[in-house]
Amino acid sequence: MKIIAVCGMGIGTSVLLKMNAEKVLDMLAIEAVVQAADISIAKIDGPTADIILTTPELVYQLEGMPGKIIAIDHVFDLVEIREKLSAALS
Repeated sequence: MKIIAVCGMGIGTSVLLKMNAEKVLDMLAIEAVVQAADISIAKIDGPTADIILTTPELVYQLEGMPGKIIAIDHVFDLVEIREKLSAALS
């Protein structure tokens, strides 16, 4: 499974989302490759991703991607990330 964590610049929020998604995936015993990216890279790599994690304000820029787009309101909230990833994977 491929997951892309996206923010505007690809160096802040996306890295936090990547690290926290990896923690959650480990807790759920799910193997996945998680990549941090900015919005322009996400538009290139997005079509190959199963899931795209991003913040609510960037969702509209990623609409039309074939993978599931998940808006994360609080990037430090492992419970939110776990709940939303679990729902997307079920």
